[in-house]
Amino acid sequence: MSAAAALGLCIALAAGGPPLARLPADPRSSLDHFTLAWTHSIERIRWREDWIIGRDGRLHAGEATILGSGAGMEPPDDARLIDGRWVYTPHLPPQDALTLANSTMAGPHEICIAGSCRSLFDLVPAARDRPVRLFPCPADALSSGSTTAPEARAAR
Repeated sequence: MSAAAALGLCIALAAGGPPLARLPADPRSSLDHFTLAWTHSIERIRWREDWIIGRDGRLHAGEATILGSGAGMEPPDDARLIDGRWVYTPHLPPQDALTLANSTMAGPHEICIAGSCRSLFDLVPAARDRPVRLFPCPADALSSGSTTAPEARAAR
């Protein structure tokens, strides 16, 4: 993947196959960051993680926030409590992809871009109740049909 290519965020089934959606949808547009948000299924506490799509074609963790804490949801030791939110930066290496359960039992994850959030259920209705992968992809990912999630590329 060329660093000069217009990168976006693709959503595919975790089991493999071509992308079901690309954000932004306009192939002339690039995306360099997004926020992944969800509500914890039991504690009903809101989580948010900022992700950066690097020039290396990988996902880099940015700031994360947790609105409170609960059983089994302790914030990391280096988290700071700011305006009622635990704020920290996850200690993760760059990721090729993120896998999400996308279960109706837990409620949808949301992908937020430029302050506007949409649920995965709305973005990829065909993937409802099926695990999905989020991964950086080029502008022509949907039209070429040749881009698949990173683990599928490696298996070829």
